[in-house]
Amino acid sequence: MNNKGSSNELAIDARGLTKHFGSLAAVSDMNLSVEKGHIYGFLGPNGCGKSTSIRMLTGLLTPTAGSIEVLGMSIPKQAEALRLRIGYMTQKFSLYDDLTVKENLEFIAQIYCLTPNESKRKIGELLSTYKLIKQAKQYAGTLSGGQKQRLSLACSCLNDPELLFLDEPTSAVDPQNRRDFWEQLFDLSESGTSILVTTHYMDEAERCHGLAIMEQGYIRADGSPNELMRQMGAHVIEVSHPNLRQLKSELMLNREIKSAAQLGARLRVLVDNKISDPLGWLRQIRPELALNEIREVPPNLEDVFVTVTGQDRDRDSTREPQTSEAN
Repeated sequence: MNNKGSSNELAIDARGLTKHFGSLAAVSDMNLSVEKGHIYGFLGPNGCGKSTSIRMLTGLLTPTAGSIEVLGMSIPKQAEALRLRIGYMTQKFSLYDDLTVKENLEFIAQIYCLTPNESKRKIGELLSTYKLIKQAKQYAGTLSGGQKQRLSLACSCLNDPELLFLDEPTSAVDPQNRRDFWEQLFDLSESGTSILVTTHYMDEAERCHGLAIMEQGYIRADGSPNELMRQMGAHVIEVSHPNLRQLKSELMLNREIKSAAQLGARLRVLVDNKISDPLGWLRQIRPELALNEIREVPPNLEDVFVTVTGQDRDRDSTREPQTSEAN
């Protein structure tokens, strides 16, 4: 992991973070540095260790090994004091369905021990910021998915947190609400709030200042989205062909092909960077491909993801086993 700056410039500084549940290693030897004021993302499938990592960083889970410093505080030793300085939005809507929007906010304000004047002022600000004024007297259980999301974020911000933990916050909302939600996160980041967000959406991950790609409890890659794409180690080639399914199967027999996936009428092929002229190499192994059927294109974050996680699964299902003589 990149370790930028000293610890007082970091919102989160974790070293060797590990969590075992019996024989299961949920998180293994994680090093994590999140700069203050930045949005940092955990990208990965369900079960890869994202939520477990957040629970350790917030002090809700005690790590099996490793050290954690969050906002300059040692965790889990100072977890109680930390909770007054952070916000935490869980993946599942966790507020009270039988309370109104305003009553939910008032209840959380009491938990943070806000005075009546502070509570009234802050709740008014949040209802306006997150466009919930018209829903203030509506029961939370009757809200739409996007409205519940905005209410959850508002409740997470009642104590003006220095650091926000968001666990897959957009998993149950439509694309427009997701986009609006991220605009709100950038407003928070601009005001100095540090944010750690987990997601399995590639487009959301590309919005983060920094990003860790997780798989099976390990961080497989770490950096800004642009850095990860530059360092991917593969050329991205798009191929047109009358029989893409057969072409994919045959291309995956070559070790130089890291991945091949169909996108509509095209095949997106990742060729190892060891091949200096990927277009020429492809036409050499597939002479029937015309010049206008292949082109090199810029990488995206999904290309990075497949190069660093599980890239051999598709290959193993298509390549014939080698004989002992070939070994």
